[in-house]
Amino acid sequence: MKTLTICGSMRFENEMRSIAYDLEAIKGYNVLQCVYAPEGITISSEVLSHLEKAHYRKIDISDGIYVVNIGGYIGESVKAEIQYAKENGKEIIYHCD
Repeated sequence: MKTLTICGSMRFENEMRSIAYDLEAIKGYNVLQCVYAPEGITISSEVLSHLEKAHYRKIDISDGIYVVNIGGYIGESVKAEIQYAKENGKEIIYHCD
């Protein structure tokens, strides 16, 4: 069973949750997701740094990443995650062509 880390803009939060379900329940992947902040929470730069490090660690322990690029959108953070995955020999799967 392959492990994938989902990478995508937080504007696609609801879609990423649904995609993670489909990847695990239907396709049989083990999926690692980002942490979704509760509504109304302000994230400090320190907390953001912790979350970013944790997300990159998830990429480290995954076989690849699943890029949620709805409408072709890939933000700067996700571009950096894709580059990191490439540099570390990870498989990269795009949600949309």
